[in-house]
Order: sequence, then C-alpha cells, then structure tokens
Amino acid sequence: MSKEIVNRVANSKLITIDLSDYAPKENILIFDVKDLLFEGIILKEKDFRSCLKGFDFSRYKGGTVALYCSAEAVIPMWAYMLVSSYLIPICSNLYFGTKEEVFQKILLKNIFDIDSKRFKEKKVIVKGCSNIPLSESLYVAITQKLQNSVSSLMFGEACSAVPVYKKKK
Repeated sequence: MSKEIVNRVANSKLITIDLSDYAPKENILIFDVKDLLFEGIILKEKDFRSCLKGFDFSRYKGGTVALYCSAEAVIPMWAYMLVSSYLIPICSNLYFGTKEEVFQKILLKNIFDIDSKRFKEKKVIVKGCSNIPLSESLYVAITQKLQNSVSSLMFGEACSAVPVYKKKK
C-alpha cells in the first residue's frame, strides 16, 4: 500500500513576503552635480547658476531622480537646494543619494507603507533570498512593521525557516 505524499508547505497557512516585491518599479534617473562644477571639482556660484539656467531638465520630466555629487568636492547645502528647486516642478519624486541609495530608500518607504492589518495573527515568512541587493535596514523595517500584528515571524523559506518572533499566548 503506497502512502500519498502530502506537501505540508503548500497546505500550510504561511504567508511569504518577498521584499523585492516592494522594490521601486520606476527607473531612477541620476542628476550628478559634478557635471556642473568647474573642472568637475569646484563650485563657482555664478557659473553654477548659469549652468542650471541653461540646463535641459526635460529628461527628468515625471521621473524619480537621485540627486548627488560623485566628485570629492565640497558642495554647499544651498547648491543642492538650488538644483532641487529646478527639479521639483519637473520630476515626480526627488531624493538625495546615489541611484542605489535611492532605490533602498524607496524600498524602505514601500515597506513602511504596508498595511500590517493584512497580516494580523498570521504566520509570516520573510524570504531570505532575492535577485536584487537588499540591505539589513529593510529586514529591520519589515520586522518593525509586522511584529505587533503577526502571530509569528520567520526568515528564510517555508522548508527551512528561522524563527524570529512568536507572539506570547
């Protein structure tokens, strides 16, 4: 007599969260202040303002923009404010940081926007593997977001989950 193989993982009531599902879908455009500096390292106010006035910002229209400076130059705070004042009316979202940093910031924002009520008293596994780089801060954020709602929180895969939190009965 053969016993039927039962897939207990498929039949479980575990909810799996893949943090990469919360990654920004939009392309992140880069605005590097270095391109407006004299010899790529010196900010001359008059030249800087002139460059901004003549700059074609149309490629940033409706986009998400990462504003930063890749050069090891001293950039005064007002310069970032000035560039922002040109970008804000054109782009849909503006962040300070490299493309990678902005990607992580948006992902973090998306995690904090999760409606934790969906996971009330549920058993949740946060996937440990992803096809995109995920920082530690994202795992801290999802734990912070869900711990007060879930009955248990785990890390990994259903077949090999590491318990993180279990609500006391």
